[in-house]
Amino acid sequence: MPTNRSAPPATITPVLLYPDVRAAVAWLEAAFGFREAVRIGEGHRAQMRVGTDGAIVVAESGGKPVSVAGIQVIKVRVDDVDAAFARAKGAGARVVQEPKTWEYGERSGVVEDLTGHRWELTQTIRDVAPEEWGGVTVSPW
Repeated sequence: MPTNRSAPPATITPVLLYPDVRAAVAWLEAAFGFREAVRIGEGHRAQMRVGTDGAIVVAESGGKPVSVAGIQVIKVRVDDVDAAFARAKGAGARVVQEPKTWEYGERSGVVEDLTGHRWELTQTIRDVAPEEWGGVTVSPW
């Protein structure tokens, strides 16, 4: 597949709408450590790098109200979920679910950003076969 320096390299890139793109970029950088890669106009769009292999596009909502609470959750893998969660809270994220360690080997918590997008911060604690907690391996990752 050819690459294009004007487009995020991720296979799936969520496009999230915000009424103020620049404020959203600043908040996402402060709360999660995302990095802006491409700016399209001053307030139209921004492409952001998430970790080593992820991306999102922050786009203006065109003056339309943004109402997204409970519609979707964006999962972000982090090295230390408790530190990442504290950073997000420190930047003003609203806590939806405090970090919890799950039987399937992940520790995760959910926060909501300044517009209502929900972010699940998750960290692998241990390797667990899906069959150990009631899942079924259909195809290995």
